[in-house]
Amino acid sequence: MRLSVIKPLFFLVFLLITSSSVLANLEVGDKAPNFILNDQNNESHQLSDYEGRWVILYFYPKDDTPGCTTQACDFRDAVKRIIASRSVVFGLSLDSVESHKRFSDKNNLPFSLLSDEEGVAAKSYDSLNNFMGYKSAKRNTFIIDPEGFLSKIYLSVDPKTHSQMVLNDLSLLQK
Repeated sequence: MRLSVIKPLFFLVFLLITSSSVLANLEVGDKAPNFILNDQNNESHQLSDYEGRWVILYFYPKDDTPGCTTQACDFRDAVKRIIASRSVVFGLSLDSVESHKRFSDKNNLPFSLLSDEEGVAAKSYDSLNNFMGYKSAKRNTFIIDPEGFLSKIYLSVDPKTHSQMVLNDLSLLQK
């Protein structure tokens, strides 16, 4: 390869790596950052309102894309087991309430999709990608215990198998 091609390629790889860096600030045991966000039905949800319950908060990049649809449907298919574990699940992306409504209706999602259009909650959870001005949520998930502390952090998850991993870990955490 010519040097003129290698330099831009190296720079692009560097940007991709640094734009999706691992969590730098949040650790298991930290207090989960609070948020107040609207869901696909324009109902407001505040994390502190769910104290006393286990919360699964999963971040995803974009409504109606293949990986995000797979992940949402994976959680949809596991939602009865999640509810049975005395837990609530929220999906969160930077998409609008209207986009979430279409995505939820299309896929029959029985849980809330939270709209974080400004990326404030995603940033507070170190789950905000910002690549050349395009912002999206990273595919990270957090299990928050009934007292509001982070019990488990998953980075860059596999959308196909993630809900089962969450359910297994939730079962262990609740013992």
